Amino acid sequence: MIGIVSHEGDLHARTVRQQLDEWGAAAVVIDTATLPASLALTSTQNGTAWAADWGGVDADDLSVMWWRRPQPFTLHEDVRNAQDRHFAVGECAAAVSGLWSCLNATWVNAPDLDEAASRKMWQLKVAAQLGFRVPRTCMTNDPERARAFIASEPSTVIFKPFSGTPQTWRETRPIRPSDVELLDHVRFAPVIFQEAIPGGCDLRVTIVGDEIFAAEILAADSAYEFDFRVDSANAPTRPVELPVAVQRRLRALMRWFGLFYGAVDLRRAPNGDYVFLEINPAGQWLFVEYATGQRISTALAALLVRLDREAAEQAA
Repeated sequence: MIGIVSHEGDLHARTVRQQLDEWGAAAVVIDTATLPASLALTSTQNGTAWAADWGGVDADDLSVMWWRRPQPFTLHEDVRNAQDRHFAVGECAAAVSGLWSCLNATWVNAPDLDEAASRKMWQLKVAAQLGFRVPRTCMTNDPERARAFIASEPSTVIFKPFSGTPQTWRETRPIRPSDVELLDHVRFAPVIFQEAIPGGCDLRVTIVGDEIFAAEILAADSAYEFDFRVDSANAPTRPVELPVAVQRRLRALMRWFGLFYGAVDLRRAPNGDYVFLEINPAGQWLFVEYATGQRISTALAALLVRLDREAAEQAA
């Protein structure tokens, strides 16, 4: 059985699940938001015999796990004290991470590898070592170092967060005079500052196993050139073929981080350089699929089925 760590409201998960259902592949959604308020997780150990079930799903049946969109735990309303709630969340996290480690399943992607690959500082270092050009970057919570970096750059500097949630999402922004006046606020939390790569030609590269789906996004033709996510509906998007050398580096990047799936953002500079910006190990792809017709969802479903079949063959 294929386990999908997500929730019923996730359109990406539903799209892949529909394809799996059409192929007759057994799959189940594992929604971490149901623990502990409405779901029981039980693990038992008796000598060398280990067993666990997640709300009636036998852990031994899970041969492939898709780490798609894990959700925050939902605590019982009876737990009101802030310290008790913090403790309860920690206990849930410890139990669930223990379950993930015990599963005899192939992960797309393994939670620990997914988390490690999401570290933007490490991404840039690895990408540069693999031959990618990366933007000149300063990540700091020192206002003076931020000012010095901005002053040293010959043209526009952008800034962006390390991470985000639906509640704290922030787009990539250019430094404007009003932002310079606020740089003392950098002391509250580190910020990523980078040289802006001109040209406005972004590439979203979705990698599924060995398959590469590249799309060119003309952000400069939309209402906001610095982040195509702001006005993606008006940013012309079309499939594009990447140079062989770039494809080779991307596959090497995936192997380095141990990923089966990743959504990579590149920007093509005016001189033709493919500049690495970041990789999201669980990034969205449907906006590219809708715009280009690239069958990314089908490729992901096929990958899960192939891994499930391989697991069954090994068990036999």
